[in-house]
Amino acid sequence: MLETEVLIVGGGMVGMAMAAALGGAGIETLLVEAEKLPDMAEPGFDGRSSAIAYGSQQVLSGIGAWDYLAPAAEPIRDIRVSDGGWQFREASPFFVHYHFADLQPQTIPGTIPGAEGRQPPFGWIIENRAVRQGLIRRLQELPFVTHIAAMSVTAIDFQGTSNLATLSDGRQVRARLVIGADGRQSAVRRMAGIGARELGYKHSAIVCTVSHELPHDGVAHEHFLPIGPFAMLPMKDDVDEAGNIRHRSSIVWTEDARIIPMLLGLSDADLGREIERRFGHTLGRIRPIGPRFNYPLKMVLADTYIKEGLALTGDAAHGMHPIAGQGFNMGVRDVAALAEKLVDAHRLGLDIGSLAVLEGYARWRRFDNLMMVLVTDGLTRLFSNDLPPVRLLRDIGFFLFNKAKPLKRVAMRHAMGIVGDLPRLVRGQRL
Repeated sequence: MLETEVLIVGGGMVGMAMAAALGGAGIETLLVEAEKLPDMAEPGFDGRSSAIAYGSQQVLSGIGAWDYLAPAAEPIRDIRVSDGGWQFREASPFFVHYHFADLQPQTIPGTIPGAEGRQPPFGWIIENRAVRQGLIRRLQELPFVTHIAAMSVTAIDFQGTSNLATLSDGRQVRARLVIGADGRQSAVRRMAGIGARELGYKHSAIVCTVSHELPHDGVAHEHFLPIGPFAMLPMKDDVDEAGNIRHRSSIVWTEDARIIPMLLGLSDADLGREIERRFGHTLGRIRPIGPRFNYPLKMVLADTYIKEGLALTGDAAHGMHPIAGQGFNMGVRDVAALAEKLVDAHRLGLDIGSLAVLEGYARWRRFDNLMMVLVTDGLTRLFSNDLPPVRLLRDIGFFLFNKAKPLKRVAMRHAMGIVGDLPRLVRGQRL
């Protein structure tokens, strides 16, 4: 029998961040992950990169992980959103452009380590495997965290604030609080009897890393096509086999699920030409490098985030379309909010698994997450068509939005994750 205050099921990026936040604050935490830790850092495990908003960077810094992630992080200094045309022709002349220098530094909470007084970027692009590597290194430093990998939780007997979980090797874990961080198909959510609303899209996302002839200059592109968004996200340059500097970006390419097998089977040269047809030639010749991945797209929203002795976080509570690159950021905001409630309760000697403690977290996060799920779904539907009246409305909207400077600054702060009732970690303060 293992005894712990908190059992976290799911050792992905959100689960590990949660363990680092709680363990760093002195709360005994057991983290269970089904995959082998070395596999999670391999290039073939997960081809995605994540946009780490400024607010999320503040959280990762506050839990002691950012120093391990920073060497792999490429700043986002500009965001360009454009509307493409049918069959990749007749692209709209109107677009939305965000530049990081357009914000007043005094309106941004916290500071960037090592860059005090400078204007921060909107965020950073980091490969998911680099995020996992950095979080694993941070967890190894924390004496209050026990990290069990290549292990699954097969059953949970929810008994209020004395829950009993069974591991796949037969051991049992007694925990005051179980945190489900095990993704959109959450087994913890199912074991707790919590339902979820699901909406499948007829699209999937092709994700891979590409090289290009010209530097990206820290510009993140979101190009809307009738089938769905096509994102080109700036990554750190690396060095190829010949020792030459290679400019890189990560693409998230929404496409009709029926033709994705054909696209994934193309040669590098042919797939590169298909990418250029959709993105254009502003970065010169584009070629895919490394593995290619296909991720079905689905929206998930849990009916509730909590019950006595249980809290859901990240994709287990809310999974959204990647159109705005906010999925991981919303999970990090969950971590910051839940950790603040639990740490404060722990210091006061309260029962961290009680509804009285957990209800504050659910109220804090549910509206924010719901609005982001609805916004990403609405944007997907608004831009995933090419009807002339709708295109005209989009063009007018782009033009007016660029002229409305105060509204644009609010949107930029949203992109940075620094709008609303912010947890202490997001504000750059300690737990």
